[in-house]
Amino acid sequence: MYLTRLALDDFRSWQNLLIDVTPGITVLYGANGLGKTNIVEAIEVLATGTSHRAHSTIPLIRAGQQKATIRANVINNDESQTTYEISLAAKGANRARINGGKSVYMRDVVGQIPVVAFAPDDQQLVTQDPSLRRSFINQAGALLNPDYYAILQQYMQVAKQRVALLKTLQHQDEGFDISATLQNLEIWTGQFIELGLRLTLAREQIIHQLAEPFTRIYSRLTSGDTSARIIYAPSFEEVQEQTPQESTFQGSYHQETVGSEDITEHDIQSIKANISEHFRRIYAGEVARGQNLIGPHRDDVLIELHGFSAKEYASNGEAWTLALALKMALCEVLEQQLQSEPIIILDDVFAQLDMNRREQIMEFAQQKTQVFITMAALRDLPDGMEAQLIDVERCAQEQIASQHDEMMHLVANMVKQKSQEQA
Repeated sequence: MYLTRLALDDFRSWQNLLIDVTPGITVLYGANGLGKTNIVEAIEVLATGTSHRAHSTIPLIRAGQQKATIRANVINNDESQTTYEISLAAKGANRARINGGKSVYMRDVVGQIPVVAFAPDDQQLVTQDPSLRRSFINQAGALLNPDYYAILQQYMQVAKQRVALLKTLQHQDEGFDISATLQNLEIWTGQFIELGLRLTLAREQIIHQLAEPFTRIYSRLTSGDTSARIIYAPSFEEVQEQTPQESTFQGSYHQETVGSEDITEHDIQSIKANISEHFRRIYAGEVARGQNLIGPHRDDVLIELHGFSAKEYASNGEAWTLALALKMALCEVLEQQLQSEPIIILDDVFAQLDMNRREQIMEFAQQKTQVFITMAALRDLPDGMEAQLIDVERCAQEQIASQHDEMMHLVANMVKQKSQEQA
């Protein structure tokens, strides 16, 4: 699978952009600030519904506009062509179209194009706070599990509604109907538990898929270090710590076949009951803070090296290699599950790497069907690499020229209209 055309309207800095691309390596080059990263970010958003650079839709829409559009022509494994389009809205729901058909939900497009992006700040996956690791697992989930994106969106909506009710309970004015509010909270809490558990089990399955290739690839990159581990740390596991007499929850989470039919309906109902009881215990604390104190929005993925937290003890070089191994592991799992190589994005990584890591990532990338590379100067391009070159400065100049032509056309129409009114 590979892209042949990418078109952007009002996405980030681009009012409009149209580029034709080929299989193999495509290099987007130009000075910083021209919008190279914005171009490859659009591919990432089209594939996963999210960006590692933004936590909401708003930053993705060009300043002063109400929506952004991303369109791409894709050649599938059977050589057929599909056109995907998504519209990102400043207000309201994001929408999508396939082959120019009727408007559908974003979830109907997300995951159709496997894409994995490598960026200079990838080492922050290891060294920074859990939100970055949750973002990674959400993108992986959108690509590996066709239901994941929809579950995540529903969970976030329910979590938001539940927070609103908790904050309402903080301010009980005269005439406040606490009974009705508590009934509503119980309903939303039930949905929160249901969706949160589905999301947690899906994440556990994803980490299980990534664990073995992650350790193996890190060992290869480091010439034999087999100590790297990733471990899922679900927030709901706090329930087990509070109910040690019950083992169903923890046992279900950590069996190797998690997410499969081996987890019985009895197990699920037992887990839900434990979580529901735990919410009753923490009710006062949630109201006081106006927050959902447990749930997948507080999950983490622990990355360990030699039995210690890589976040605390890994050097910069080790952190970068761990992140590289994690992204490469995702590529391997995608290829095995989808029977299709993911499109690879290397966003300004060469200037940040030493020669050894540069060679490692290029050896990996050159084996893939399609790779997009951004760089400030062509001198950063490894020697002997054959690639399609796209001058982003020229693209930006063409955009400015197009804007000028539009402005002149608008002025001409205004002058013509005024002349007609005077006549």
